[in-house]
Amino acid sequence: MTTDTPVTLDHSRLSEALFQDGPEGAYVHAHWRKAISAELFRYRPEARIEERWQLAYDRLRGLNDELPLPAEWLACDPRELAALHEWAAVVDGATATVAGIHYNLFLGSVLDDQVSPARDLGEFASLARTGTFLCTERAHGNDAAALETVARYDREHDEFVLHTPNDGAWKFMPNTSPAGGPKTAVVAARLLVDDRDEGVFLFLTPLSDHRGAMPGVTVTMLPERIGSPVDHCVTGFDRVRLPRTALIQGPHGQLLPDGTFTSAVGSSRKRFLHAIGRVTVGKLCMSASTLGGCRAALATAVRYAYVRHISGSATGQRVPLAAHRSHHARLLDRVATAYAMTFLHRAVTERWITHRPEERAETERLVAVTKGWITWQARDITIESRERCGAQGLFPVNGLAEYSANADGAITAEGDNLAIWCKAGAEMIFGHTLTPKPEGATGAEDLTDPGFLRRTLAAAERHWHLAARRDLRGGLSRNGLGRWNNASDAALALVEAYAVGQAADAFVAACTRVTDRSTRAVLEDLCALFLLGQVESRSGLLLVEEALTAEQVGALSETRQRLVTRLAPQLSALTEAFDIPEEHLSSLPMLTAVPAPRS
Repeated sequence: MTTDTPVTLDHSRLSEALFQDGPEGAYVHAHWRKAISAELFRYRPEARIEERWQLAYDRLRGLNDELPLPAEWLACDPRELAALHEWAAVVDGATATVAGIHYNLFLGSVLDDQVSPARDLGEFASLARTGTFLCTERAHGNDAAALETVARYDREHDEFVLHTPNDGAWKFMPNTSPAGGPKTAVVAARLLVDDRDEGVFLFLTPLSDHRGAMPGVTVTMLPERIGSPVDHCVTGFDRVRLPRTALIQGPHGQLLPDGTFTSAVGSSRKRFLHAIGRVTVGKLCMSASTLGGCRAALATAVRYAYVRHISGSATGQRVPLAAHRSHHARLLDRVATAYAMTFLHRAVTERWITHRPEERAETERLVAVTKGWITWQARDITIESRERCGAQGLFPVNGLAEYSANADGAITAEGDNLAIWCKAGAEMIFGHTLTPKPEGATGAEDLTDPGFLRRTLAAAERHWHLAARRDLRGGLSRNGLGRWNNASDAALALVEAYAVGQAADAFVAACTRVTDRSTRAVLEDLCALFLLGQVESRSGLLLVEEALTAEQVGALSETRQRLVTRLAPQLSALTEAFDIPEEHLSSLPMLTAVPAPRS
């Protein structure tokens, strides 16, 4: 492995590794980075909440003006969509939110309809009208398949009648206020044909024009929530009539000219999942948003660690916060995780884009697992970054205060993390290949070898996989919920071990692609630091599984300390590689006390 002698590191080479994202990754990320460098995206401390709602839409239009191709192209390119989210979230989580809703959930859902006659989408491509997405209801969140809004087919008039039947069916927290101008939604509702419930479909529904809400549409503002403010509302419909063309059709169902309903999908739940299929790309976008936010938080915290000086051990001496291991080691741990998150997201995005039809279910599960792991890690990173900046980090004007709350939003959006991990765990118990038993440790292995550390984590995944199978079969309960409750702890541990393993694989693969020796050496050390943290937290289990010897367990802490010592001189370069625009960083008051350090 590498020596303990610090190397001079060119952070641009690290950037190349981080933004190797498909065939045009460097261009794509540079494009959106430049877009958010504009003055429009600087923080407005004087703005009231209503002004910030509008500002999110102004910024959305600013991003739309920067599109190199029509908006329909963006909606159909998951990698480009994710990159937009990754950079928009650096400066404003609300802009990332409304962009994801408009381009992916709304426009993408409409474009996915290859059955209906072509629709004129010019107003939405130009953002003369903003698109939104109404699915979850007051009484139905993670169980949205049971939603109660109905769209009854009226044969006599060849129309649909969209209706909210009770208080629990009001659409909960879409961005449907007057902010941003006229809006149109795709609304999830139960399609009733001749009083037969055919399942949940999407319906293209105008909500408002420049004068306000359309007839039959009622919009009520919700209280302010944490994080970057979005105009969240509850929205109901009172027998709103929609043309036949409002139905978003596909293999999951279509209405023939004679009013007959037909579907290639027999299960109503599968029809629902097909109708909201854009949520999977939404998970990639939510993950990307928190990636951008947590990397920006780290870049801010690390720069502050060099700007902020405190008393040293000698009289009159002043030293930067970064001089203290208690400070820089915690940041290095989070930087290592942020690199792992980034490489995982790149690998999973590629997997989603290139998967074959028979791989779809497994790939959807991988995207869901990745969303859970990345957004949870992002929250931890943003909280740590804020804490390392002390009281200054509490002020929104200094750029850190909203990131953790925005991560909370992503944890809940596009499927609550715990719910989607429970679903993944239940599927994986018998639907995922059992990891082969690794060879036992001999004690001669190098604890900084990423390959060896990855093999130890495979032992943890195997352990929890077998435990989940055992617990599912061995519970005393005879009903499904009771058996699942007995197995759920092990199943969730299996999902976490699997997610960490995927991140490790992506990190190791990224290291092998780097040709510059010094850059690769630092990345391998960073990868080892990430893996050692994961191994150390599971060391008892890994000792029992004979994946580590007792001596190796005892040496984990000292090994991590050596890696931290070796990486500490590279901390600034490692976060400069995140390429956060200087226009953003230099606008943060707490970073302008002294010149930024040179890497």
